[in-house]
Amino acid sequence: MAQWTSAVGSTQLARLITSQQARPAGPGTRRPPAYRALADGVRTLVLEGRVPVAARLPAERELAQSLNVSRTTVAAAYEALRTEGFLESRRGAGSWTAVPAGNPLPARGLEPLPPEALGSMIDLGCAALPAPEPWLTRAVQGALEELPPYAHTHGDYPAGLPALRQMIADRYTERGIPTMPEQIMVTTGAMGAIDAICHLFAPRGERIAVESPSYANILQLMREAGARLVPVAMGDGLSGWDLDRWRQVLRESAPRLAYVVADFHNPTGALPDGDQRRALVDAARSAGTVLVVDETMSELWLEPGFEMPRPVCAFDPAGSSVITVGSASKAFWAGMRIGWVRAAPDIIRSLVAARAYADLGTPVVEQLAVNWLMSTGGWEEAVAIRRTQALENRDALVAAVRRELPDWEFEVPHGGLTLWVRAGGLSGSRLAEVGERVGVRVPSGPRFGVDGAFEGFVRLPFTVGGALADEAAVRLAAAARLVEGGAGGGVHQPQTFVA
Repeated sequence: MAQWTSAVGSTQLARLITSQQARPAGPGTRRPPAYRALADGVRTLVLEGRVPVAARLPAERELAQSLNVSRTTVAAAYEALRTEGFLESRRGAGSWTAVPAGNPLPARGLEPLPPEALGSMIDLGCAALPAPEPWLTRAVQGALEELPPYAHTHGDYPAGLPALRQMIADRYTERGIPTMPEQIMVTTGAMGAIDAICHLFAPRGERIAVESPSYANILQLMREAGARLVPVAMGDGLSGWDLDRWRQVLRESAPRLAYVVADFHNPTGALPDGDQRRALVDAARSAGTVLVVDETMSELWLEPGFEMPRPVCAFDPAGSSVITVGSASKAFWAGMRIGWVRAAPDIIRSLVAARAYADLGTPVVEQLAVNWLMSTGGWEEAVAIRRTQALENRDALVAAVRRELPDWEFEVPHGGLTLWVRAGGLSGSRLAEVGERVGVRVPSGPRFGVDGAFEGFVRLPFTVGGALADEAAVRLAAAARLVEGGAGGGVHQPQTFVA
């Protein structure tokens, strides 16, 4: 039986390799033999997630024709990849990509530091900002004032407080997507929402298509639920999705669910435009795949006057094939564990019924606090504070990294909270390990991949600014020098949570 889960055509692979080899080489770099250049190109594509692990590669003759090289060159490149652990083959089944056995996936994320440890360690492991005061205090006070009538009830609201469901529905309606409260379920954060969706639509063994890279905690949640993840490479830079690849995966793998972060993608910061959104909805609908859209970053555009594309659910307002997940965690505060799902009423009823056997409902006080914010205008003012804070932090961190680590590559996103950084040819896992020794915590690239890809990347959230951003870059540069000098023996050291 073949061990591959998707296939890469010879024309597609040739295009990717040509694009990869077009990157400028460093000064004094010698041109390797043709087979070696081809093997290096395929290996880099696997490590960067542009070609997924367990993808069937074209036959030697087909690829040779597409690249206009000899079959001997392709055969030698495939043999080199097999020797290095990046290719596996079986007679009659072909060859498919792999990662070396010594590169297991990180089992856990980065454990949040206690407040008393923040003085000695700069924590870039969590893409979340401190609470925007005075709005947190005001929201809690407002919630306590509205609490007494609820205190005389049982307090269990599996679908969420009616007032908050109505408020969230009204906000979608104001964005041009008519929505009824029956289309809303309030959850315990976005993670709670996606957990409920996965259990309803994707029981153990079902395929879920995910962007590659994608949000680390969601990937781990899906693995724990027993899903079979099918990675789909992102487009170049901040351009959004590779729609040809999405259509191919949806057609060939027929996943039950597809999960995307459409607004300021975590970790890359990409923002697909309206045409891409419509095309992906159409492709998912044609394939019978339910599209789960995470829009927790949707309000974090940073430049004044920036215009956001239409929400993905605008192309399926009934919510029958697009399920939208939102949250207060990124736009307001991660400690406010309030999320929500927007979908068709029958889907919401099924999610509520399934939830009754899990957590029964979301805490009332937190729901009242978010409802108070949204109903008084405090939400808009708090999010405006958040945007200003994130913009200042982004610009400070970008300047500091460019100054201290000029060979690290990244594009500056228009919103969200993260930079996705190619770390100058260094191992992201070793940088994460050594970084802790010098007082800076960063999540390594493989945490955001499905099968060990993105070893050359780290994610840098712009959650610190000013002098702290400068010091973070200085410490990262110190870690980079240590890694270049041979420090950090193992890769993928176990750690515990990435937000």
